[in-house]
Amino acid sequence: MIDKTDGFWRIKRKIKQLRATVQRRASVIIIVGLFLVTAILPSAAQMVAQNSQVSGLPNRKNAVSKGEALYEAQQFGDAVKILQQQNTIYAANGDKLQQAMTLSNLSLAYQELGQWTEAQEAIAQSLKLLQNLNNSKQRAEILAQTLDVHGRLQLARGQAETALASWQQAADIYTQIDYKDKFIRNRINSAQALQILGLYPQAKKILASVQQSLRSSKDSLLKATGLRSLGDVLRVVGDLDESRLVLKQSLEVASSLGANQEKTEALLSLANTARAQGDQAALDFYQQAAAVSVSPSTRVQLLLNQFSFLVETKQWNAAVGLAPNIESEINKLHKSRMAVYARINFAQIRAKVKQNYKKDTNSWLNIAQLLAKAVEQAESLEDKRAQSYAKGTLGWVYEQTGQFTDAKNLTDKALFIAQSIQASDISYQWQWQLGRLLKTKGDTKLAIPYYEQAIKTLQSLRSDLVATNLEIQFSFRENVEPVYRELVELLLQPPLGTELPQDNLKQARFVIESLQLAELDNFFRQACLTAKVEIDRVAEQDQTAAVIYPIILQDRLEVILKLPGQNNFKHYATNIAKQEVESTLEQLRENIPQPHTLRMVQSLSRRVYDWLIRPAERDLAENKIKTLVFVLDGALRNVPMASLYDGKDYLVSKYAIALSPGLQLFDPKPLPRKELQALTAGLTQARLGFPALPNVERELKEIKSQVGTSVLLNQQFTSQALEKQMKSLPFKVVHLATHGQFSSNLGKTFIVAWDKQIKVNELSNFLFLRKSNSKEAVELLVLSACQTASGDNRAALGLAGVAVRAGARSTLASLWNVDDESTSILMSQFYQELAKTPNISKALALRHAQLALLQNPQYQRPRFWAPYVLVGNWL
Repeated sequence: MIDKTDGFWRIKRKIKQLRATVQRRASVIIIVGLFLVTAILPSAAQMVAQNSQVSGLPNRKNAVSKGEALYEAQQFGDAVKILQQQNTIYAANGDKLQQAMTLSNLSLAYQELGQWTEAQEAIAQSLKLLQNLNNSKQRAEILAQTLDVHGRLQLARGQAETALASWQQAADIYTQIDYKDKFIRNRINSAQALQILGLYPQAKKILASVQQSLRSSKDSLLKATGLRSLGDVLRVVGDLDESRLVLKQSLEVASSLGANQEKTEALLSLANTARAQGDQAALDFYQQAAAVSVSPSTRVQLLLNQFSFLVETKQWNAAVGLAPNIESEINKLHKSRMAVYARINFAQIRAKVKQNYKKDTNSWLNIAQLLAKAVEQAESLEDKRAQSYAKGTLGWVYEQTGQFTDAKNLTDKALFIAQSIQASDISYQWQWQLGRLLKTKGDTKLAIPYYEQAIKTLQSLRSDLVATNLEIQFSFRENVEPVYRELVELLLQPPLGTELPQDNLKQARFVIESLQLAELDNFFRQACLTAKVEIDRVAEQDQTAAVIYPIILQDRLEVILKLPGQNNFKHYATNIAKQEVESTLEQLRENIPQPHTLRMVQSLSRRVYDWLIRPAERDLAENKIKTLVFVLDGALRNVPMASLYDGKDYLVSKYAIALSPGLQLFDPKPLPRKELQALTAGLTQARLGFPALPNVERELKEIKSQVGTSVLLNQQFTSQALEKQMKSLPFKVVHLATHGQFSSNLGKTFIVAWDKQIKVNELSNFLFLRKSNSKEAVELLVLSACQTASGDNRAALGLAGVAVRAGARSTLASLWNVDDESTSILMSQFYQELAKTPNISKALALRHAQLALLQNPQYQRPRFWAPYVLVGNWL
């Protein structure tokens, strides 16, 4: 794997590209499927490879070969020893150029071992040596590659801005010495750093430039791997269709070159993207890749991906049939970190089969033996990260079998190791595991601090979790969300014979708000949201508004109520299984849009009213509450709160209603009424497979009669025209009367323009650029003909995502398609209220518009007026 005359190492197996980064930073994927993902940054192996492309000395080739072989075998501890020896020799000989290269490689090996201080010292020494050497093309190339290594270390330590600066220095050097391939890799790295910093339009611009450069170049291995890396990046940011297109181009290039390894990697990435799209073609891609002649490690990766996909899609018989083949292939692997992780990953997926498929004959003992072998190999490798993973996962198996003492001992050791190498991405899993073990033991007082530590660690890892793990949405519900929910459950469990302490209620509210933020980060696959205002200040902004936090737990439905002007929280609960709550909500959501289900809808709505509102009726009345703000949880997001029924009246008859995905995300300010201007756009004609909306033109005319507007209708309503209008004109309101869909899948959340579907990220970019240019946020975004995706019980997350990511203070949207004539009436009334009624809040304006339909015999059923929800700032 070494060029015999080169000083830096060259990689041949590009399947390792970026894997090391994922293993180091995104530990959550270990539970779900380590080998399913490819990451964005080049792996340490590739960076070491890049460092091999500079001339060296013949008398060092054997030692370098041995060092690289150990590194390639992921025996990092032994590689460090060889590199330290080489560094000493070069220092003694005064060969500063070779010493600088060796130190850069040594930093990479230290990074793999989690020895961050040593990694920093090595890279600092390398850079110091290079700065004192005379300028030459050889020195410039080594300096650029060393800066790339430094950027990798900085990003791993959470220093995205400094990483970006290092990579920019390297990019400038690559440009000067005309090294296009390394420049392209460098640009992809920079794009990830920009994403982590929240600079998404800039990242997208860089990636577009990279894509154009690769497409226009001749077919080569660089083009195949570059397109594949770009396709993986696009999957990370949720652009799944474009990811698939680019990956197909990578596959075509690899096939034309007859490059089996690159072809396999492209098929693997295609499978990952298809899987993220929920497309069964993923299995076909895995099988095609497995048919290509590949190395043993790549074959194991493919089999594990296929295995996890079969388990995810509940194809149990096929999964059980594949397992013996996987175990046989794993046993053929040489000792390495990859072999350790393969055993861990295989054991975890086998455990999932054991837990969910009754016909599985595999024993917990066999699973434990797999992990014991992983522990043994990790210790032999002196690989602390691998040791922590293996011991912690073995502790998890003991937890499943009720051997709690052994489970705790192993988990304590795993946590100690993870913390000793500052591996927070691993630590949170074992903090959570210790919390669970103590909770099972009944020691709530000791369990809570471990849960608190786990959540604190998760919050510090926001960027890492969403930026490096391409399958985070698959693992989030299993490995992140339960940490928050289990802590809330402990906090809301009152001591026997005593009232629940107010501190517990306040902390539970904070945790559930944090979960809302984590869900949105996960939805966008980017840590793009920040708190804009302190929660209690928002709650006190409107002295006639109460905030309601319903929380769905396994055995009960908890509600926390915050009333204005009161420091103490109210709290009540209903003992009811989560499954029953979700079944009721699903029935209500399915029936409410239907034309002949009124009695059933009222019965189901009354039940939900009894859970959420009835216990608080007296408090709401005594405090003269006019507006209810719901921070909804889980399946409750799919049901319009306006339709809750007390047996006589709907909730909207008594209160204005608003939703918030988290009070801290919106700065509550009233809508400025002076010369209210709106940008309106819509489609009346059938387009892109969606039916005509004949009343949209009337709707837009009615709005124009109430407020000043600029109108884009039909052919005028293109994505480019909308972007131009949003960027150039200072509209406070943007009203889009067109088909759209909200989904828990980022790639399936969009609105329809004349020329194409505008995805939520693109719409967000339009508004982001507008805000950057004018420094004024859109006050109100209205999406009047949208719906939540059919069969997606978390689809309303997409609505919350649009509301937050769009950057508007408030978003008014519909949960399902409604008769567009009634929509026209409601929207006209809504804008009339805003324009003509002094100081009216947006929530109250919506209530009046809904009541106008409710009081109209033609539209009095909830299916017409209930789907409209106001998200965000309700003032």
